[in-house]
Amino acid sequence: MEESRGKGLLLWVAGSRETAICLFIILLIIVVSLRSPYFLTIKNLEDILLNIAVLSIVATGQMMVITSGGIDLSVGSALALSGMIVGMTVSENWHLPPLLALLMGMGLGIVLGSFNGLLVAKGRVPPIIATLGTMSVYRGLTFVVSGGAWVDAHELPDSFKQFARDTVLGVPNLVLLMIIVAIIFYYFLNHTRTGRQVYAVGSNPSAARVVGINVNRILFMVFLLSGLLSGMGGVLWVSRYASAQSDSAMGFELQTVAAAVIGGVSIAGGSGTIPGLLLGSLLLGILINALTLVRVSPFWQLAMQGMVILIAVVSNAAMSRRLQRVSARRRKA
Repeated sequence: MEESRGKGLLLWVAGSRETAICLFIILLIIVVSLRSPYFLTIKNLEDILLNIAVLSIVATGQMMVITSGGIDLSVGSALALSGMIVGMTVSENWHLPPLLALLMGMGLGIVLGSFNGLLVAKGRVPPIIATLGTMSVYRGLTFVVSGGAWVDAHELPDSFKQFARDTVLGVPNLVLLMIIVAIIFYYFLNHTRTGRQVYAVGSNPSAARVVGINVNRILFMVFLLSGLLSGMGGVLWVSRYASAQSDSAMGFELQTVAAAVIGGVSIAGGSGTIPGLLLGSLLLGILINALTLVRVSPFWQLAMQGMVILIAVVSNAAMSRRLQRVSARRRKA
């Protein structure tokens, strides 16, 4: 009886990963608030939301790529390059509307993502190799176009700097855009044929080809979308921090992978949800904020992010194997 209850609880937790993440987030909030009274202040909570908004937007593109069976290591560099070009453009054209600047960044991201997609879909280059190369290329281009210089706050118009923080019905634009992106991609993945094909390609590309799915088209599309969201994130990053720097978002690709994996996206492809991704981003954002408040070194923070990824991957794999064994026993019974 006890064993049956344990198995039932295991199945419930695995089937409700979002619930498990929520419980862990609540526990983390309680622990951190006891260590730092500043944690639950309105200002700090707002900062957490604004920080995870950019992370969630870019991680949504990363999730698409991972779900299709790949990985995009160039998202941080694409974000920096798009943000730098838009920042330089805005600094020379103060009357450029922020929305137009956002569209410009998304367009640049599409170009960068499309190049990744061509390498993977047409060039047959493994995603990790292709994006490892473009990560360096895009980062190098960021230094080239900027000449190694920064775009400082005083060089940017107030309308652009306030774009990320301005509110609609009390909700910051940055958070509102995160919600819009989440809704769009939730619908796309769950209620469109192409969205379901992304899961099919990630689960078994050979079987997907057999049933008539254009695998190359799906692979190209997910990298394009990842680039689009990275470009969008680049503009929002510059607006949020009122600065465009050549080394912006260094290591950000690690955070996007961590957010996805923590949220239940299988690193092997074929599974993952938008709600899980948002919760993974929230958990990671709270963790990074908490480590900063308790004055943990940024280098240790990076190491801990890597540890979180390893723990999430191992736990996902272990839980999956355990569930398979339980299901097999039930079928035999």
